[in-house]
Amino acid sequence: MTSRPAALLALSLALLSTPALAAKTMGGDLGSLGVVPGKVGGTYTLPLSDSPQTFNYYGAIDNNTYTVLNNVLESLVEYNLATYKLEPGLAESWTTSKDGKVWTFKIRKGVKWHDGVPFSADDVVFSYNNIILNPGVRANQIPNLSFGGEPVKVEKVDASTVRMTLKQAAGAFTQPLRTFILPKHVFEKIDPLKNPADYMKMWGTDKATEVIGTGPFKFAGYVAGQKISLVKNPDYWKVDAKGTRLPYLNRLEYLIIRDPQAQVAQFLAGNVDQVNITGAQFPDLKQKELAGAPFKVVRSKALFGSPPHIAFNFDAKDPALAKVFRDLRFRQAMQFAVNRQRIIDDVFNTVATLPGHGVAPISEFYVNTRGALGKFDLKAAGQKLDLLGLKDTNGDGIRNLPGGKNLEFDLTYATDSTVYPPIATIFQNDLKSIGVKVNLKGLLVANMLSTGQAGNYEAMLYAFGDQPDPQLRREIWQPGQPLNYWHMSARGADGKPVFASMQPWEKRIWDIFEQGATVVDPIKRRALYGEWQALFSKNLPVIMVAKADNLAAVNNKVGNFIYNLGPIPTYNTNTLIYLK
Repeated sequence: MTSRPAALLALSLALLSTPALAAKTMGGDLGSLGVVPGKVGGTYTLPLSDSPQTFNYYGAIDNNTYTVLNNVLESLVEYNLATYKLEPGLAESWTTSKDGKVWTFKIRKGVKWHDGVPFSADDVVFSYNNIILNPGVRANQIPNLSFGGEPVKVEKVDASTVRMTLKQAAGAFTQPLRTFILPKHVFEKIDPLKNPADYMKMWGTDKATEVIGTGPFKFAGYVAGQKISLVKNPDYWKVDAKGTRLPYLNRLEYLIIRDPQAQVAQFLAGNVDQVNITGAQFPDLKQKELAGAPFKVVRSKALFGSPPHIAFNFDAKDPALAKVFRDLRFRQAMQFAVNRQRIIDDVFNTVATLPGHGVAPISEFYVNTRGALGKFDLKAAGQKLDLLGLKDTNGDGIRNLPGGKNLEFDLTYATDSTVYPPIATIFQNDLKSIGVKVNLKGLLVANMLSTGQAGNYEAMLYAFGDQPDPQLRREIWQPGQPLNYWHMSARGADGKPVFASMQPWEKRIWDIFEQGATVVDPIKRRALYGEWQALFSKNLPVIMVAKADNLAAVNNKVGNFIYNLGPIPTYNTNTLIYLK
């Protein structure tokens, strides 16, 4: 018979061990990044480029929303910060059937929402079925989570087990599972499936303190247009290599500073602790560092990042321009007319490289297509335009379209950037020298994508971020998808591809992404995406410009700084930050 004191001791030990069921050690394998056990306490202050549109992750497509919520919400799987490989997150483990169609996830026990409610399989099933796969939700993930034309089927097995069934096997299935899980007990009150409009109104910017997650930080407040305050989640389920509960920081604050130069000024004044910078800002800050300023400038090759490109609207409202833009010879001329080396040297101050075609040069899927970029050659560009019959027929120095109108187009670009205005100006001046008139049309970056998708532009200087797996950029690069904005007529009003509008190479790219979604063998997948990159580099749906390195400046008091790759779900480095 067990004595009462012994029984009480056993019960106490059992209760104390309960959080350990959820605990995951973080940082022990990140020594190559300089990560060490840190000191607890302090406030870490960062700039945010604009006010979030909402605090409802699936309520808007907004990088500022994502940046903040990356500290608050979590997903089933997450990136290892050193390898970019996926590892367990809210899912403690998973198994796969032999045919690759059935995935069974064990949900991590002991995790709690910020309001103390236990996290369970119910939250996962509800998040996927009622929100993430809800066509009425603006930022739904249906395209990334559909296989064989059908969305993944998500079912509860028991309180700690979820089963996901695919119509077809998918080599990249775990990648889109980085999408964030939301609390069922909060959102089931309005039933997003029946009332998507009501769901979209929840967790607006006037309800910041209502937002809860399972992540390392929770909301403390929001001053509109000024500041977002997050505080430490004292019950967070991750620990460091010494067993110290993470995060180290007591508080994380974002100051809303729209102008990139103002962000740097606030950093130099000591009002923010770290700032992501551009090549234009690099020389001055590096010089200050070398002169003894209390910060360091960090540079690394970018896997994610957003390499700028130039797109020509295949569906331009002027039919003569649309016809020219669809002609490969015109895009080849534009390829010759992009002075990449000058842009790398002058705009990015040498801290950039030649880009890939839809894939970052350091990605495992990258195929070296740099030779297809060619060299800057205005004479060759002019000869291509001559072959199209686009010549100066009236002697005013500007080439003419068939019918006599000037070869002239607007180039839309983001004015609230240190990079796009000078790139646009360089391109404008170089084209002027070969008889092409470019009118610069500036917009705020927040309005660029909607303008592109609405077709209200002629040419656009824009960028999309790279991802570790090409399938994650299917919505951009597969013709007929919603972000393939340079050829929107390839997508019907019903969201289905319009093959009659596609050129043969576009149809083949469409096929590649369809196959890539289901092929599991990694060698075959790399071969498919290699073919896509070759087609991209040859047919130039857009003209790639450059790939910037990761650049940041960070105060010397900050420990365990790993370059923030931006609003990439599950790539949260703030969990390990500490103040020395």
